[in-house]
Amino acid sequence: MKTNRQFSPRHEAQTERNLVSALLTARTPEELRAFLKDLCTPAELQAMADRWAVVEYLQQDLPYREIHRITGVSVTTIGRVARYLATGAGGYALAVKRLENSRNG
Repeated sequence: MKTNRQFSPRHEAQTERNLVSALLTARTPEELRAFLKDLCTPAELQAMADRWAVVEYLQQDLPYREIHRITGVSVTTIGRVARYLATGAGGYALAVKRLENSRNG
């Protein structure tokens, strides 16, 4: 990650909005996967996939140590994902809810 940022907070917020807008242009899962493969390094993409797997295991109420054993994700990261799932911006929870609704309906 860059530590010596030259952009103002306003500019950084705009670049984030632009990224979100670009992500929303994907019309299919395959298009989004292609965009993410171009945008992210393999390690970054794997880290995001691992975090999402942690969300799924947390939804099953598995203990952190068991999730670590299954995924190899550190207990610290599992705790962070759990915290964001409970009190974050709501993104994980919304995705979980929508996926559950699409599976059940």
